[in-house]
Amino acid sequence: MIDLENILPLWRELEASGADYVLATVVAVDGPSYRKPGARMLLAPDGRRAGTVSGGCLEAEVARRAWWLTDAGPVIERYSTVEDDGEMPYGSGCGGVVFILLERRATAGPLLPALVDAFDRRAPIAIATVLDGPHIGSRAFAGPQKYPQIEPNENTMLSCVSELEDLAELAIDRRTSIEREISIDGAPTRIWIEYHRPRPGLWIFGAGDDAQPVVRLARELGWFVAVADGRSHLATRARFESANDVLALPIAELPGAADLHFASRLLATDAAVLMTHSFEQDSRIVASILGDARKCPLAYIGILGPQRRTREVLAEAARLLHLVNPEDRAEEWLAELHAPTGIDLGAETPATIALSILAEIQKVMNAATGKPLRQVRAAGVNVAQR
Repeated sequence: MIDLENILPLWRELEASGADYVLATVVAVDGPSYRKPGARMLLAPDGRRAGTVSGGCLEAEVARRAWWLTDAGPVIERYSTVEDDGEMPYGSGCGGVVFILLERRATAGPLLPALVDAFDRRAPIAIATVLDGPHIGSRAFAGPQKYPQIEPNENTMLSCVSELEDLAELAIDRRTSIEREISIDGAPTRIWIEYHRPRPGLWIFGAGDDAQPVVRLARELGWFVAVADGRSHLATRARFESANDVLALPIAELPGAADLHFASRLLATDAAVLMTHSFEQDSRIVASILGDARKCPLAYIGILGPQRRTREVLAEAARLLHLVNPEDRAEEWLAELHAPTGIDLGAETPATIALSILAEIQKVMNAATGKPLRQVRAAGVNVAQR
């Protein structure tokens, strides 16, 4: 759903004016492709576009024909980046085939608000979309709230809404996109069930100057980013304009009732990085995040600084929580955390350190190897070009 941040401004402008638009969504790929299923691009009547469906090789061709192709309703088009496939190579060198669903406001209009709602809530959502026959573009949802089923053909009623809803729920349960073939009006019909995990969240504890490039880069990735620090003169909106939230923490009250300032808002899918450069702050913040848990409650927790210091921070956090054998608990926690945070990129400047930190978070959140793609591909693993 990260494409949403790119297309939302244009979509809101078009919706406010009542203008029609075309939404292009990658629904399948065959072979190498720069973008994967779920990538989206929004096209305005005046030629403006937002988002991408490739690395830049297909966008112009998609935009050129999208309006007349969708004149009678949603359609799926095949676009090849294979050099000798079709009349005109698009010059990407990817060597794959991309299948793109093109649809107008009639079906995309209800879809986008559902995606935006889940995006804003940072909640998972699954969309079961019909890809064949007269009901192409029909949808059902599963997610944080009840969304309307989308039926583009006003003259017919989709008879399998509950089956589509069940498939969407299945994708939510499995936490992955799936494909199925079901019978609609007696005809075998392809269904693509698109799963979106909650919007990634990054909590940066520490509002020093070195936190600023971390915020900027994470926001470029489309993540929800919050900055928190006990130093209210540093934790300000003026210093972190692009952050989604900026909090001044009552450090002296942590851990305790003041945890509600942030701990209750963290999701299990979030990442947190501690970079306050303050032993007291780090200890109290860690105590608030970990509580008495033996396992890391977040997808990623990283602590800046040498491991020796982190071990002392964790032991102090255990003491603040009145846990027995604080040194032993510190060792348990240390095995679960990422300390020092980041991967070895030879980073020395704040910007390169930020890149190192976010690269490790991206790797962990996507269960990736972190190896060069040429090594991964040489081993026969099917990976996407990111």
